[in-house]
Amino acid sequence: MTDWLDETAATYAERDFGDDVGFGTRPALVVIDMIAAFTDPESNLGMDATHILDATERLLDAFRQYDLPRYFTTVAFEESYGDAGLFIEKVPALEELRLGTDRVSVDSQLAPRTEERVILKKYASAFFGTDFQTELTTNRVDTLVLAGVTTSGCVRATAVDSLQHGYRTIVPADAVGDRAKGPHEANLFDIDAKYGDVVSTDAVLSHLHDQFGTPSSTETP
Repeated sequence: MTDWLDETAATYAERDFGDDVGFGTRPALVVIDMIAAFTDPESNLGMDATHILDATERLLDAFRQYDLPRYFTTVAFEESYGDAGLFIEKVPALEELRLGTDRVSVDSQLAPRTEERVILKKYASAFFGTDFQTELTTNRVDTLVLAGVTTSGCVRATAVDSLQHGYRTIVPADAVGDRAKGPHEANLFDIDAKYGDVVSTDAVLSHLHDQFGTPSSTETP
């Protein structure tokens, strides 16, 4: 942690920021924008996502074994980009995210199953302009575990909205990532101080085991 984060952490601790909210009774995994355009380092939007993919795969395997809700998100725009608003003016690299192309498909390492919903969004938060809230209510979810990219963008925006919609929010630090270390660290710090609990993938898996026991099969069906 850099010096300014250490100093800020001390200030926040003195002023009662950053308590843990923990898990509820019905967690769901949200895999945010782990699509080809973001996991390909050669893309203008991309990064080396190897460790993020590996950690997210571990979480996904566990949530599948426990038959807990799993959701994926992608961002994609029509050919006219009329649905991209000012977002695409601010970030022209988003032009790569065209509906129907391989660039907006979830990375093959995570390969959503037929019963796993891929939520199409146009902006950062998984909640904004989507029916995500309705589906979470239908599935009686009270806790969201967020994995994916980017920490400073779509992960953070979803974490903020998750809190605002009344969900306990858990962010495994090793299962999210960004294009640069600074934005990643700063936003993890801020999420942990204000919006959710920043933990590790191992901590999430340990909690699932403690809460739900050992899955009847260690094989992913």
